[in-house]
Formats: sequence, C-alpha cells, structure tokens
Amino acid sequence: MRNLRKTAFLCLFLVLFQSINSHATETTLQGKVVQVKDGDTVVISPLEGGHLFTCRLYGIDAPETSSSRFRRPGQPYGEEAKKELKELILDQTVEVTLTGKKTYRPKDCIIRNDGTDVNLEMVKRGYAWAYRHYLRGLYASEYLDAESEARAKKLGLWQDDNPTPPWEFRRLNLKGHNETH
Repeated sequence: MRNLRKTAFLCLFLVLFQSINSHATETTLQGKVVQVKDGDTVVISPLEGGHLFTCRLYGIDAPETSSSRFRRPGQPYGEEAKKELKELILDQTVEVTLTGKKTYRPKDCIIRNDGTDVNLEMVKRGYAWAYRHYLRGLYASEYLDAESEARAKKLGLWQDDNPTPPWEFRRLNLKGHNETH
C-alpha cells in the first residue's frame, strides 16, 4: 500500500511539473499579421520591433493549399480555409502566444484577436481539424468539442461526408513534404 501511494504521488508530481514546465516557455507579444500563407500559417511582424516570423497555429491542421512553386496539389477547402483566416486576422494587430515549440520551421502560436482564440475559431467554423497528434493540455477538449460541433452542423469542410485530414493527405500526396509541415 505504501509503494502504491509513493507511485501515485510521484505520478501526480510529474504531471504537475510537466504542466507547469510546458507553460513556462510561453511568451506573449503583440504583432501585426502581414501575410496568411494558408489556413493555419501566418507571418507576424512584432509591434515592438524585431524580425518577421512565421507562426503555425497551434492545435489545428487546415486543408492543404496548392503550390505551383513546389508543384504540390491542394485539397478541398484549402483555399477556403486560407480565405477564412485572412478575413479573421490579415492586417490586424493580434496577441500572439508563442508556445515554445516548433513544428517544422514555424513557431507554434496561439493567436487571439480582441480576446477571441483564432485557432479555435478556425475549428469552430469548420476550416480546420483539431490536430489531435499535437494538441495538449488546456486546449484539447475545447478544440475537440468545437470540431464535433462543426461536423454536426456540416460547416466548412464538413460539408463533405468524409474529408481527408491534412496529415493523411500529406502522407499520401506530398512525398518529401515534412509531416508536421
């Protein structure tokens, strides 16, 4: 019984430490969205100066857009997702929370515009999946619930009966393109 308590205490300690540690690397700044690359990637110009940086919206994965430069095909709703994200934040000053993680080259970010979680909003509107593979902590249930609601309402990409998730699309169609893009 004593060993069971010690093990339970150790597990609880590790979970709390990991939770605290994962948020310790977060940094929040104000920036202007100067470019929307696709439905889950933007370029930010920090208001306090510094270099532009590419920000991938944490916890979501939007349909792939085509690229003539790289001769990549797009998938249904890729352009629509990009357009939706442009309407939400292009040329806007937003709050950018850098998670401290990187996916491929961009920094993972949570973007808020007037208090609205833009990442979550893209899922709510049906233009992105909750990216289960990378989604953690506080955001997981909220993003997953938003995806279920968008599916039920047949919003955006959920108008299709069985849309292909972007990670599957990349695996099947984009040889040499990094899975986490």
